Amino acid sequence: MSKSEKKKSRKFKSYEKARAALKRVEELKKRGESEWVEVRGSEIHGRGVYAACDIPEDTEIIEYVGEPIDKEESERRAWVQMAKAETDGDAAVYIFTLNDDWDLDGSVEWNTARLINHSCDPNCVAYTEEGEDEDRIVIYALRDIEAGEELSFDYGFDLECYEDHPCRCGSPNCIGYIVSQEQWPELRKLLKKKK
Repeated sequence: MSKSEKKKSRKFKSYEKARAALKRVEELKKRGESEWVEVRGSEIHGRGVYAACDIPEDTEIIEYVGEPIDKEESERRAWVQMAKAETDGDAAVYIFTLNDDWDLDGSVEWNTARLINHSCDPNCVAYTEEGEDEDRIVIYALRDIEAGEELSFDYGFDLECYEDHPCRCGSPNCIGYIVSQEQWPELRKLLKKKK
């Protein structure tokens, strides 16, 4: 094979990789859309996702899509975001645990589900579904949801950095911080000690 032919072969392989990547992005964009939802302003965190129509309990509403990243890259991005939050106050983190080896960075603009806010009294739940080729995160309705109601789920943050994550959900059940409901008893003890 001549130099010219090798160069053309490399260009063709690069083109094929780029084409496959674009096809993947288009597929993810479609998976990140849903006829069940619409985005609009929210008192919780500026923007939120709302039911575009009545949603029955147990309905698969929308997939949380993004870039699969390993745990090391996930930690690096989390530190970068924390540093950014200290300088400009933007603490939005869209990294979701997929499995023991991989996380999903959902900070892409076509991931509508990234705008679903936390609530201490959520109407949705996020499940990780294992697949043959890849795992995926899907948002389901915990109960019947009325058209126009804001969607929310429990972000399930760890207790260790609870003070970094004040909650603004406005629920009568609100504990004041975005912490997994399983850790509320321990958080209540910590808050009681602080008084």
